[in-house]
Amino acid sequence: MPTHEHSFHRAQWLLRLGLTLLLAANSAVSVASNQSSVLQPHGVLAPDFTLPAISNQTGTLVLSESRGKVTYVDFWASWCGPCRLSLPAIDGIYRDLKAQGFVAIAVSVDVVEDDALDFLKRYKVSYPVVIDTEGAVPKDYAVDGMPSGYLIDRQGMIREVHVGFKKGDELKLRASIEALLAESL
Repeated sequence: MPTHEHSFHRAQWLLRLGLTLLLAANSAVSVASNQSSVLQPHGVLAPDFTLPAISNQTGTLVLSESRGKVTYVDFWASWCGPCRLSLPAIDGIYRDLKAQGFVAIAVSVDVVEDDALDFLKRYKVSYPVVIDTEGAVPKDYAVDGMPSGYLIDRQGMIREVHVGFKKGDELKLRASIEALLAESL
């Protein structure tokens, strides 16, 4: 009989596999057309994580503590060109909607923390920024491109996956966030 720990690891593996297949199917289309893409997985619980904060918060950030709020987890890197657009755009949405229960979290995948901090000096944001120098959390989310954002509802379910970013994407993202904020608890 499988143990609870075995079942948990199997569930994590299945989540990564499912997200990987969804992202892989869309990656070829996005790369070929130089477009960003939005996926809508169904029934996928966002993997919890605890990561050290490097900006706009002290200590560590635990994703599950944002349960009950609409959350956008944005994976980015200092070497990512589109991230120069996405982080400030997400910051504008965050500043406008945080009073309504919206949370944004930027997860740097840089191996060197100073690279992320240098980027943040040029592209300032007001929402919490954490870092995963080991790359474990991006694996849990099957991140397949930069930036990759995960829109999570109040129950902790991933409702949309945004891969890539181009000017104008913030309008679609904002509409999706506002729709989730309008849903009743």
